Amino acid sequence: MGNVIEIEKIEKNYQVGNQIVRALQGVSTNIVKGDYVAIMGPSGSGKSTLMNIIGALDTPSAGTYILNGTDVSRLTDERLAEIRNKEIGFVFQTFNLLHQYNALENVVLPLIYAGVQKQERKERGIEALQKVGLADRMEHKPNELSGGQRQRVAVARALINTPSIILADEPTGNLDSKTSIDIMRLFAKIHASGNTIILVTHEEDIARHAHRIIRLRDGQIERDERNNDIAVL
Repeated sequence: MGNVIEIEKIEKNYQVGNQIVRALQGVSTNIVKGDYVAIMGPSGSGKSTLMNIIGALDTPSAGTYILNGTDVSRLTDERLAEIRNKEIGFVFQTFNLLHQYNALENVVLPLIYAGVQKQERKERGIEALQKVGLADRMEHKPNELSGGQRQRVAVARALINTPSIILADEPTGNLDSKTSIDIMRLFAKIHASGNTIILVTHEEDIARHAHRIIRLRDGQIERDERNNDIAVL
């Protein structure tokens, strides 16, 4: 399989007062289509900065980042927004659902931005909710759903545009242990269907669900290895 992500000598510097903080220092890695990767590291290791660059939420100070054949390192904000909507499905710790909309309306939001017609949006939204086991909750608003159900809505929204990668930032951070297992079981199912998943987490037991673990420390890759101890669900 080909690379969906190619990262070469990525640097990211921030100005804090009179000091330059080097958040990423020459990070290079490739992620192949269909892989399931966890990015780990302590606070300040650079994992959130790397996630923001992979998610086209930020651009590097130096180096190149190629996503599905497109060099996104130097794109304008407008083009970055297009790439985010087309190529990346986001799942956040805080769900990021709009409380005035029901589950179906939340799921189809990326399709509105993509200019998809109303009937097709509805059909694809229902299909996405079926994939995450929430077809019977599509008219419920977020405050009528449990934490696990809200995260499933967020996963359905991430899948709606058939993106190149699913980027999940601490997706179980606000969930109890049982619900966390349910969500990781869902990610395993999504990965088995051919999706590329990148999981950012500080929890070892969550990272063990991934097939590859990249560990960062002080803005550099400390270890990058296949996971031979994949958690059994």
